[in-house]
Amino acid sequence: MKTDQEYISEIKKWKKKRGALILAHNYQIPAIQDIADFVGDSLELSRQAAKSSEKLIVFCGVHFMAESAAIFSPEKTVFIPDLGAGCSLAASIDAQELRRWKAKYPNAVVVTYVNTTAEVKAESDYCCTSSNAIAVVNSIPKDKQILFVPDMFLGSYVAKITGRDLIIYPGECHVHARVRPEDILSKMKAQPDADFLIHPECGCVSNCMHLVANGDIPAEKTHILSTGGMMKYTKISKKSDFIVATETGIIHQLKKQNPKKNFAPLRSDMVCQFMKIITLPKLLNSLINLEFEVKVPKEIAEKARVPIERMFKISN
Repeated sequence: MKTDQEYISEIKKWKKKRGALILAHNYQIPAIQDIADFVGDSLELSRQAAKSSEKLIVFCGVHFMAESAAIFSPEKTVFIPDLGAGCSLAASIDAQELRRWKAKYPNAVVVTYVNTTAEVKAESDYCCTSSNAIAVVNSIPKDKQILFVPDMFLGSYVAKITGRDLIIYPGECHVHARVRPEDILSKMKAQPDADFLIHPECGCVSNCMHLVANGDIPAEKTHILSTGGMMKYTKISKKSDFIVATETGIIHQLKKQNPKKNFAPLRSDMVCQFMKIITLPKLLNSLINLEFEVKVPKEIAEKARVPIERMFKISN
């Protein structure tokens, strides 16, 4: 059996041979993050794929992310090292179900979180990320109904911030849904000097805002941020201790970028088994045997690109 170093050496050899670009999401295992050309959130990685000169992309993330890269780079070939790398949030709604919801609310504008399949994006009016969802919703005239899919926690957060009466689809990420207010209170009590970083997709984000409003947790130490926002904030912050409420894989990257700072997960079980399914042997296999290609039919890709481009126009 090969050691990690032997796999890394082989991956580098085959990456060069194939002229490939390796992309890894922040939630991947450390070994995959360390060997990737770029590490980031899903949309950032898709943009890197589009900007790169390489024609072969190996996307170490979950399936909808590889689809997004294929949409952004139709002239390139995109692979994912394991087709089993799915997403519980993306799986919570499909195009047929979205069409049913659209039929119930025929006058609603559909705002779809990027953590969805290409087919769902193709049925949408706007896409959004956790960092620009508020701007996207605020850009839509106030007399318009908005159907927000599929993350009910992000939808609830956006509704509170914007004051809009959103129709929210009841989907969730199984990892972020685990967070409870008592987790926050006990962890912050144990680490009173730490800043608390939480995703707007977390199950208790509304309760978190309530706790801040009540003064139960200090507002100046509480930051509701996207994955990219967490990376940026910890770099510029003068604080040295952070409690992180998202998938634990991000802590490896946070520590790499801030070696003198301390990061603790809010809960040690905030682990996505789909993200962790990709390993060094699978990445090597993908490069050697050119497995597994992710394709988006041209008609769906063209339709899906429209709500993504609308989002960029608003948030750029």
